[in-house]
Amino acid sequence: MQRRHFNRHLATSAASLAALLVTGTLQHARALSLSDLSDKEVGSGLKAALEKGALAAVALLGQSGGFLDNPKVRIPLPAYLEEAAKLLRMTGQGKPVDELVTGMNRAAEAAVPMGRDLLVKAVKSMTVQDAKQILSGGDDAVTRFFADKTRAPLGQSFLPVVTQAVSKVGLAKSYNRVAGKAAGFGLVKQEEASVEQYVTGKTLDGLYTIIGEEERKIRQDPVGAGSRLIEKVFGAVK
Repeated sequence: MQRRHFNRHLATSAASLAALLVTGTLQHARALSLSDLSDKEVGSGLKAALEKGALAAVALLGQSGGFLDNPKVRIPLPAYLEEAAKLLRMTGQGKPVDELVTGMNRAAEAAVPMGRDLLVKAVKSMTVQDAKQILSGGDDAVTRFFADKTRAPLGQSFLPVVTQAVSKVGLAKSYNRVAGKAAGFGLVKQEEASVEQYVTGKTLDGLYTIIGEEERKIRQDPVGAGSRLIEKVFGAVK
């Protein structure tokens, strides 16, 4: 009897000790802050998260409907052409306008996969200072980082793909003719002076928007990212 009582007591004590250890570990994890992590942990965790987010964004946008069917990034006609488009639709000539909008978005979808390697390269070259600024920089910090590091080279990479895609759209030449004249009078921004430039700029805007969204998902649910390092780093930011 005494032995049985002793074994029960021992088991209870072991369970209590285990519970205390688990509780202590959880409390320590919750108490972690960014200053408790090494620079290597911060940098590696954020790089893993941003690479994951960038690749997810490329996969999402670089497919049929990635731009066209997503109202957050769908490329519309420039504002100065909207009135003309309405008139064309009212007179039964809306089909060429719709073809232009579809063509612009298909061009964006074709271009985005070209940016995969450049985005990954930007992440891998990130400094510790970059990482800490992103982690503490608010919701648009990731968008700003990628735009600063990749907008110019990605624009150069996307432009030939966009040009080839929109060349198949009949109304694209009309766009360029009208936009070119308007730009000459200062009525249109230079980046909208041709359909190719306009679509390239909007493609980049959409890409950075979705990368930012993917990073926010990880920030809000680091456990769901499937990486203990990501969980540790983003958990410390909360």
